[in-house]
Amino acid sequence: MMSRPLLLVFLLLILIITSQFEWRQQLVVDLDTTPTINQKQYQISKREEAVKEKIILSQEKNIQRLNELVRSLQEQLLSCRGNNGTTNGTVNHMTKHVIELERQQMLED
Repeated sequence: MMSRPLLLVFLLLILIITSQFEWRQQLVVDLDTTPTINQKQYQISKREEAVKEKIILSQEKNIQRLNELVRSLQEQLLSCRGNNGTTNGTVNHMTKHVIELERQQMLED
């Protein structure tokens, strides 16, 4: 039979060898998973960028629509002001004419 110290040294060597083998396996697994993790993160960031671009484009379209609506409303306002000014001018002219006619009638009576 083996002596006790020799048996302990043998067991210690087996323990060291197996632990080294396990560490190497973990390193290989970590190295294998790192590229896939990086690829997944890259794909996720690309998708996020695409979504952000779509949101920005949508907001730009909405801003353009709002600008067109503002222009249209400004044109309508100017048109209404023009019509209102013409109407007021005509009413003022007619009012003055009616007052003159009433004065003439009073003078004639």
